[in-house]
Amino acid sequence: MSPITTHVLDTARGRPAAGIGVTLEFESQGDWSKAGSGITDADGRVRDLLPSNAGVKPGKYRITFATAAYSTFYPSIEVSFVIEDPSQHYHIPLLLSPFGYSTYRGS
Repeated sequence: MSPITTHVLDTARGRPAAGIGVTLEFESQGDWSKAGSGITDADGRVRDLLPSNAGVKPGKYRITFATAAYSTFYPSIEVSFVIEDPSQHYHIPLLLSPFGYSTYRGS
């Protein structure tokens, strides 16, 4: 399993949000570099955002969700987070509706 995973739930429709592009980036000295990407599956998940053997390092990350197909108000959503302990698994879900969203650290 990827050390960083995500899923998107369409709370207005009450189902997973399939087909959303997801990009993971890592910040190094003020510059962002692409670390991985994927598209949400029928269950709204990106299971292979990073290869299972990929290591992560401490630092600032961001996931950008291409949400235009689900919300014209939020055509994309960026979620930044900090990894302090790279030995842990990080799951970053997105709960999406046409005029709002929320996120949290999942398990």
